[in-house]
Amino acid sequence: MTSGNADLKSIKKQELFSNLSADEIDFISSHCGIINLEKNKPLFNSGEKAERFYILTSGDIRVLKRNGSGHEEQMAHFTSGDTIGDFDFARGAVYDASAEAAEDSALIVFPDLEYSIESLTQKNPNTVCSILLNAIIMMTGRIKSTRRLILENMPWVQELHRRAYEDPGTGLWKQTLIADEISSVLKEPSALIMLKPDRFKILVDSRGHSAGDEAMIRIAIILKNITRIMGHGWALRFKSNEVGLIFNNCRHEQAANIAEKLAEMICALDPVPPSGENPEFKFSATISWSLWPRDDPEWESFFSGTYSLLLDTWKANGNKIAHYSKTEKV
Repeated sequence: MTSGNADLKSIKKQELFSNLSADEIDFISSHCGIINLEKNKPLFNSGEKAERFYILTSGDIRVLKRNGSGHEEQMAHFTSGDTIGDFDFARGAVYDASAEAAEDSALIVFPDLEYSIESLTQKNPNTVCSILLNAIIMMTGRIKSTRRLILENMPWVQELHRRAYEDPGTGLWKQTLIADEISSVLKEPSALIMLKPDRFKILVDSRGHSAGDEAMIRIAIILKNITRIMGHGWALRFKSNEVGLIFNNCRHEQAANIAEKLAEMICALDPVPPSGENPEFKFSATISWSLWPRDDPEWESFFSGTYSLLLDTWKANGNKIAHYSKTEKV
């Protein structure tokens, strides 16, 4: 890398330097430099703080990021006239990718390699303040553009949102939906009904994981059908084979009836036929249920209490419906 004098015309075009006075532009240009980068040499590396940005005057720069398997994939490609890293510089970010020259390249850099934004602040605080103000305006504008893009593509965004919270094995909502979404839209009274299949380990050990996966899909269908019949509610997968339902505006008696109906529907599932030495497997389930805020006014305590009761009942031979309340267990 070598450094030299920068091109004033290219500097004036930058969004970060818009609306600056001639004296401020002169100060900036005197603290820019030129980097000559040979092919395959790095411009910056992932994990480094973005302390400067670059204007590519000739050549090509590629941005690379490691994928899940550890291989680098090209994420972006810059050609002559492009600006690299101005947004990262403006917000003081840490690079999550690396950049290197795809061929011999020349770039204007601000600040020059011998300076930092802190040292420039000491020399000319007014100019640096103007740059930072422009940075805020630039970031605000880009955020607004992003929001507009999201609003214009709501079906696409909604599909991504659904996939982020959907359990791929069953189509049920993931437990993360509770923390991120449901807790903010709960409407009193809310029913929480949790279910854990009985003897599930016996089914998996004797018939294999595919039999367990198929059983969970059948149970998920029951849960989703209940929410469909009710016309509202969430069918969720909590942990492994632990699933359940949440309903807003649900009365105490209604929640108890749903729990009983759910138990009946699980028991009514077609049994897994005998196979070799393995006898027929009949389905049953342990269920715990509660009503918020009646049974416990604090949601976190309410949720963990219902879940603990589910496990305790399941360990005690299961095949039972249990009602949780903060003061007593029925």
